[in-house]
Amino acid sequence: MQASAIKLILSDIDGTIMPAGASTVSPRTVAAFRAALDSGIMAGPASGRGLVQIAPFFRGDAACCQTAIATNGLEVYCAGEKICEQRLPIAALERALDIVRDTPGAGLLAFDGTTPQLVAGDLDVLARITPAYARACVPVGALPAEDVLKANIFIDADMAGTEAFVTRLNDEVDGLDFDIPMVGYANIMPKGWNKGSALLTLCDHLGITPDQVVVFGDAGNDLTMFSVAGHAVAVGNATPEAKAAARWHIGRCEDDAVAAAIEALAAGEWPFGE
Repeated sequence: MQASAIKLILSDIDGTIMPAGASTVSPRTVAAFRAALDSGIMAGPASGRGLVQIAPFFRGDAACCQTAIATNGLEVYCAGEKICEQRLPIAALERALDIVRDTPGAGLLAFDGTTPQLVAGDLDVLARITPAYARACVPVGALPAEDVLKANIFIDADMAGTEAFVTRLNDEVDGLDFDIPMVGYANIMPKGWNKGSALLTLCDHLGITPDQVVVFGDAGNDLTMFSVAGHAVAVGNATPEAKAAARWHIGRCEDDAVAAAIEALAAGEWPFGE
């Protein structure tokens, strides 16, 4: 494979380029994204977080997220322009909320910009799963009146319990899909829409094919992106499911493995072994 054929690089953030507990990516990662952009390769994040949440992770360098898949695919940006937005229908979220309220240890967040609003659930459970969201959370007790851009479900459970709960949600809630970025936590998307759908939308906008795309990830919410990109790359700390779905494998997030791979691509070198 020739590195010169690659036109787009996208990377998940949490657990892929930003280790657990960190509040920003490393300076090397920012520099690697910049090097890719300077070499003529489009590069940006593909995250379950909203774009307003993503920008601070790149140490104030807005260029690194001008092209992005955000909110698990519900927002798609190209060179600073929003080219696609999907929203979560309230009627479907109400059904999900009924299941949440009927499930011990479960909760639901709906976001107002960067502010997580606690619609249902125990704040102490949320704090064990995503401490930053718990600290910023505003209890509201009800869904907003209008369709929502970002919402998440959490549950006090191990991975097996999380998977069982998400399976129930996918089986019983019409109009929505749910996937798992980490233990105890689920993303919510409109039915049939995800990071993979968003990637195809971005490719169409750019006039490129998925074979010209490298994506990096570590978890269940990256699988749809892995399934459509020509070059899906799992970091060393990825879940077994993500490793099995990837075409290529590199080192760990904590060791700046993605930054090293992007540096090579920007220099015209192919960093992945056969």
